[in-house]
Amino acid sequence: MEVIVKLDSADKQLELFGPADCHLRLLRESLGVRITARRNNLIINGKTENANRAAEIIDKMQKHLIKRRSLNTADVNAFLTQKNAAGTAETSEAITVYSRKKIIAPSTKGQLKYIEAMLANDLTFCIGPAGTGKTYLAVAIAVSMLKKKQTRKIILARPAVEAGEKLGFLPGDIQAKVNPYLRPLFDALEDMMDFTQMKKFMELDIIEIIPLAFMRGRTLNEAVIICDEAQNTSPLQMLMVLTRLGHGSKMIVTGDITQIDLDIGQKSGMVDAIALLRRIKGIGCVELTQKDIVRHRLVQNIVRAYKKKAKAKS
Repeated sequence: MEVIVKLDSADKQLELFGPADCHLRLLRESLGVRITARRNNLIINGKTENANRAAEIIDKMQKHLIKRRSLNTADVNAFLTQKNAAGTAETSEAITVYSRKKIIAPSTKGQLKYIEAMLANDLTFCIGPAGTGKTYLAVAIAVSMLKKKQTRKIILARPAVEAGEKLGFLPGDIQAKVNPYLRPLFDALEDMMDFTQMKKFMELDIIEIIPLAFMRGRTLNEAVIICDEAQNTSPLQMLMVLTRLGHGSKMIVTGDITQIDLDIGQKSGMVDAIALLRRIKGIGCVELTQKDIVRHRLVQNIVRAYKKKAKAKS
């Protein structure tokens, strides 16, 4: 069997592979697989169980490297001695998707709390800065539920609010104008299933990626609905979205309330909804912080600098 693992960061390959590729050599010898690096991918060949196990461990190694900023032979050995995640029942710490990576797991305590809230509640609000995995983990939960036939449909929606630029000046028809706003949702999906499968689901309307306005008038039963960038909704838009929730459905509302692109003086529907609804049973509210940022290490420093500037002004 051949498994392809996409490398998250090209500039960390040396640390991931280890001195003289010792980390990869350890995996090869321990699991009896062949591992070949090709551009931004690792190609693993071997018995199905061993190849999947190697892919899971490499995924853990990448997450560890992003979180801890270092990786050594002891860390790789620790991953090798851990119980095989693919052979155990899924817990709130591991999300099974269509991707050959097989498992998506939280990298921080905040992300774990977020996953547990999504699994436990029919409506979950999550706020936090860029890079904390708000959208990615929500899409992972939705895809996992679709794979396990716990839902019939995924709806991914975003408000098309300009961040300093006007839609009218962009070339093309309305679809071309809104696609840049929906691109992050496509990116998350593409990491969890191959393009052919995603295209098939979209053609069958099993997956819909739409501007927020397209949800008006609908009742969504047996669906996972993700409203992303919800800080840019008005209170009326937020009410419209929340009342789309039908029988057997789950809704996840995500946003960064420090990056509101609404007109000055206009109240954010997400901020308003959290204040009104957070104490209702069955509604989860999670706040991720800069400690939960899992992008490039500089993102944490950038968020911290802007937060410090905002405090100084207030």
